Amino acid sequence: MLIFLEFAEKAFIVLGLSFFSGAFGVGSSVDTPGLETPSIIPRIIISLIRYSVWSISILLICLNWKKALATAKNDIFIWILTPIILSSYFWSEFPDYTLKNMQEVWQMTIFGLYFATRFCLKDQIKLVATTLGIGAFFSTYFALISPSVGQDVTVHIGSWKGLYDYKNTLGSMMSLSYLTFLLLPVNKPNHRLYKWAGFALSVFLILRSNSKTALVLSFIIILILLFYRNYRWRGKISLIYLDIGILILACVGTVVLTQWVAILSGLGKDPTLTGRLPLWGFLIARITDRPWLGYGRGAIWAPESKYSRQAGSFVTENYLPPHAHNGYIDLGLDAGLIVLSLFIVSFAITYLRALQRAYAAKKSEDLWPLAVLLFLAINNFSESYLLRGANIYWVLYITVALTIKQKNRNSFEQSKFR
Repeated sequence: MLIFLEFAEKAFIVLGLSFFSGAFGVGSSVDTPGLETPSIIPRIIISLIRYSVWSISILLICLNWKKALATAKNDIFIWILTPIILSSYFWSEFPDYTLKNMQEVWQMTIFGLYFATRFCLKDQIKLVATTLGIGAFFSTYFALISPSVGQDVTVHIGSWKGLYDYKNTLGSMMSLSYLTFLLLPVNKPNHRLYKWAGFALSVFLILRSNSKTALVLSFIIILILLFYRNYRWRGKISLIYLDIGILILACVGTVVLTQWVAILSGLGKDPTLTGRLPLWGFLIARITDRPWLGYGRGAIWAPESKYSRQAGSFVTENYLPPHAHNGYIDLGLDAGLIVLSLFIVSFAITYLRALQRAYAAKKSEDLWPLAVLLFLAINNFSESYLLRGANIYWVLYITVALTIKQKNRNSFEQSKFR
């Protein structure tokens, strides 16, 4: 019975992570206007999965409420900013639209809390690897067997998107998969084959997605991880300044290198970061108009919003951007500088804890929290992969932030429901 319960719980985690990754088609992620593609699974089934994952997570947390409460205490800032975002309905310019998108915040946060409560870092990375490995396999299958589903046939013709809604989404997921398999702990020879097969397939799909951001991002993060892996914490404050400098340089470097790759490959992109700089300038000005609490979750991108049309005009005529192409700006637009500041404090504390763990790393999973945080910090400078829609990125941030203080422990047997 114990073996069956362990398998069922892990299968549930893989199902939940697959949903948040958008692996069931665009129905489980945020649709991009003008780029909608058919969902692989009917939307009614996706909705059933959505609410099943949410309700089962709540039930399991209630059954293990003492441990869940102890886990939640590891980052109080998350539990301050989340209610503020949920309350943004009351000052949103489009409250109905905000209310429609409100549930996603709870779904991601509750599932992340459950994941952090029930599994140690070693098991977390294994489950993420399983999820993304399945996504990589079926992405390859659909791209080869059913190109109308697995390849872009509208804008970026020939680029693979696999199970996901867009080629950049596949690239982003496979960048995360690439890091996960690289750090996956293995003990048996046959597990090594699984590890490196998943790693190789992830790299292959990054190349097939033609996502330059994913390619540059993966390379930069690996270089940073190698730096941390080969140095040890000395307790000196100067190292903290060095680490922060490396992070900032990596964020800026990813954006610049991505655009240089695009220019050198003859894609004809303009020198203003593909329209992002004027777009960001306009949106930052909108944040200063309503600095403290923002416009309400997703409200600035509502179909009736004048701001989305105005923002699009800075990029090209008749363009309606689905998001800010910057996760931090989107968070500021949704809930203001208060929530953005709370997130930055939460991230900084978690990042310093991850650094300490990485400097003293004895096992590959000890580098996993730092890899996730680097991925989020850098990727959100050119894309909105933070708290937009229902996504795996916020789930993983919640999980890492609530797990980082955890000492290594065995998985299921030592974390049984009490």
